[in-house]
Amino acid sequence: MFHSVKQLECFLAVCSFFTIVMRAECFRRVVWTGCRRMGNLTSSSTGGLSSTACVQLVQEMVSENCVVIFSKSTCPYCRMAKNVFNEIGANYKVIELDQHNDGKRLQEALAQMTGARTVPRVFVNGSCIGGGSDTKQLHQQGKLLPLIEQCSPCCAAEGSGSGHFESSK
Repeated sequence: MFHSVKQLECFLAVCSFFTIVMRAECFRRVVWTGCRRMGNLTSSSTGGLSSTACVQLVQEMVSENCVVIFSKSTCPYCRMAKNVFNEIGANYKVIELDQHNDGKRLQEALAQMTGARTVPRVFVNGSCIGGGSDTKQLHQQGKLLPLIEQCSPCCAAEGSGSGHFESSK
């Protein structure tokens, strides 16, 4: 069934994740409704995360944090999105794709899931709200803060402080 230790570890991690989610009674929130294609089950020959594992990682980050920004450290639109959340004092999690070992694969997963490959990809309360300009526009229209206030307390990760980012793995 499993062709490598890495696949077994991934499977066990996914099972643990869903066990925790089920216990927290957040399963409806975790179910991904915006997927277009989940990718394949084959692992890349370069040894990184498979396309399915990348989708699962994105889903996990989005389900565990009220606000998640998939970003690149040099992107001005990414800085724009982060500045909006800093301005309103909202906690958010940042995954800097250009500093993550599987950043390219994660960006491909985001493209499959959201229909856009550009960064930033900003998620609030489990839904992709778009990029930097979309985030700024929602804030200017007074619609961003109400979205953040709707976050489910059981699915917001403790300690995902402002500007906290996923380190390269």
